[in-house]
Amino acid sequence: MKIELGNKNCLYPMPTTLVGVNVDGKANFITIAHVGIMGMKIISVCLNKEHYSNAGIIENKTFSVNMPSIRMVKEIDYCGLVSGKNVNKAALFDVFYGKVKTAPMIESCPINMECMLVKKIDFTSHEIFIGEIVETYCDDDVVTNGKVDVSKVNPILFVMNDKGYWKLGKRFADAWNVGKDLVEDKS
Repeated sequence: MKIELGNKNCLYPMPTTLVGVNVDGKANFITIAHVGIMGMKIISVCLNKEHYSNAGIIENKTFSVNMPSIRMVKEIDYCGLVSGKNVNKAALFDVFYGKVKTAPMIESCPINMECMLVKKIDFTSHEIFIGEIVETYCDDDVVTNGKVDVSKVNPILFVMNDKGYWKLGKRFADAWNVGKDLVEDKS
């Protein structure tokens, strides 16, 4: 039996990220779980219009998406609780810049993606910033056979309905393979 929940978004869990921007020439980070893959090199972030960080994305046309590991849970939660308008959140981290020079990134995050703004979409209360990934930086200790090993990244997952942070489970099947025995033989 199905239970009606209303128009609730249940696409959780989502990876929790720290979006980096320069606002008035200073690095700032905001915790965002509403990130999306829009293509192999295109990423989106959704921010409430009232956030301090939005102005930096609009001003510089750049931002970064930093993926923290579970050991950073206090820092990511803090960055979502306070505004960069009032607090220097960048002081929590060793900050570095890459090719675009205006998208601050966090050294302690295992994965960092610097992006150039491609498009901004306005909604009543939110703005979606769509960016093209210029470069991805990754700690060498989270790479296995030349590829990011998500189990080594140990990302923080966010679930809205219980307002909780979760850990990643285990890999259990091969994509583009496990369903092959359901494909009818066309020969």
